[in-house]
Amino acid sequence: MRAVDGLELEIATGGTVALLGRNGAGKSTTINMLLGLLPPSSGTVRLFGGPPEAAVRAGRVGAMLQDGKAIPRVTVRELLTFVTATYPDPMDVTEALELAGLEEFGGRRVDGLSGGQAQRVRFAVALAGNPELLVLDEPTAALDVEARRAFWRSMRAYARRGRTVLFSTHYLEEADEHADRIVVMDRGRVAADGSGTAIKRRAGGSRVSFDLAGAATGPLSGLPGVSAVEVRGDRALLRTADPDATVLALAGLGLVRGLEVTPASLEDAFLALTSTEAAPAAPAGAGARSAKETV
Repeated sequence: MRAVDGLELEIATGGTVALLGRNGAGKSTTINMLLGLLPPSSGTVRLFGGPPEAAVRAGRVGAMLQDGKAIPRVTVRELLTFVTATYPDPMDVTEALELAGLEEFGGRRVDGLSGGQAQRVRFAVALAGNPELLVLDEPTAALDVEARRAFWRSMRAYARRGRTVLFSTHYLEEADEHADRIVVMDRGRVAADGSGTAIKRRAGGSRVSFDLAGAATGPLSGLPGVSAVEVRGDRALLRTADPDATVLALAGLGLVRGLEVTPASLEDAFLALTSTEAAPAAPAGAGARSAKETV
């Protein structure tokens, strides 16, 4: 099975883009190809109009990956000073420390930091080249709630400079809150691409729930806009693309007891788009077929 199958992404400058998918959907493979760490088995990968390796060497791309070991016997500031010296137009070390929330840790040894602090160091290293594109693979995995909020404040501030941020995450609420655009991957392909609002609309728009009070459930699936019906005890939950029409129909049936209307969540949409029935499996093959990103 191909890890990535004909994927093409065109991302506008200055936005934040979330890459979502179940484990094995192809997210990490896509990121590794974009960074030139993994060649595709067929097809080509182009970044800023050229090979990814050239963009990385020029400092146009910065990356924060999940894996990484602390370098022993060097301080945070020493590490960043060394890394910035390898780029033609680097970010100021003090600025990188501030953006990563490491101002007070510059003199600390990298191998003596906590997991969350080490994660911030990886973020600062990704910023070292002052990149136009910042690629982040599960960037908040080791951070506590307060550190996660501070991280995303920094991300939004960085994007407002006209930079582009591409990140993968398993925290769906982060994608919903902080991404201008969400790309959902499934079986190596794009299952959905758009704003959080647009993708949630694909999940059925809204959920309408109410007390059955002994009423029959058979007619519910035929109500206007309803795409799915779930019964939990004496309460029915309807997924609907037209909540107004659904509620009017329920009123006509006298089923308005305990009525609640809530918008579909990103989790609802994600599960609907990546279920085993959501799309056919990708054809068998040796690896990734092609991937392209234009910024």
